[in-house]
Amino acid sequence: MHHPSGIPEKIVKKVVARRGRLHAFETIDPKATALVVIDLDEATVAGDEACLRIVATVNALAAAVRESGGVVAWVLSRMQTMPKHFSAILGPALATRYFNDGQIGGAGTKLWPALQYDEADVVATKSGASAFFPGKCDLKLQLDARHIDTVLIAGAVTNICCESSARDAAELDYKVTMISDALSGHAHGLHEATLATFYRIFGDVQPSEDVARLLRLGGGDSSPSVT
Repeated sequence: MHHPSGIPEKIVKKVVARRGRLHAFETIDPKATALVVIDLDEATVAGDEACLRIVATVNALAAAVRESGGVVAWVLSRMQTMPKHFSAILGPALATRYFNDGQIGGAGTKLWPALQYDEADVVATKSGASAFFPGKCDLKLQLDARHIDTVLIAGAVTNICCESSARDAAELDYKVTMISDALSGHAHGLHEATLATFYRIFGDVQPSEDVARLLRLGGGDSSPSVT
């Protein structure tokens, strides 16, 4: 069976045989849905062609979420202290660069200017990889206050902060979908590997156009077309 996000057929067949359908979540309640956009900040996006390519897709999906009554949440990074093992894992130079980007006024704390922010949107800051790890981000508190139970994950990097956030959100019992064409991943198939693993065991993977259609249908629009 073909998966619109290109998940390998072998995995798709196994999943469909197990649960009887292609997607875990076949409908979306827009008013209980948040698009969570991770780390599309000035430090991450500048000079990165893969990140630049997804900006228009993220903007279009954000508009669809808002129009249907959902919430858009932008997640940025803020580091008050250097993580204990950062330098050992990343090397001193890269660890220092990431740390400096996460200081007040740093490039990691500023949303990429081409992204279309709305005053009603949520802004959250994280001090680690995951936007849903307890004690390291206030996103869950903000989403729970808005009665959100469905999370759409977009942003960068697919196989690092986006995957960490998606898995933790699933552990917190949100219905989680990774948006395949609104994510930017590292080379060597890591983006694809993350999507395949997440689809297999943690949640769902869908392209933005299909999610926009589900949002429209969930909001009462029965039109088959997506604009």
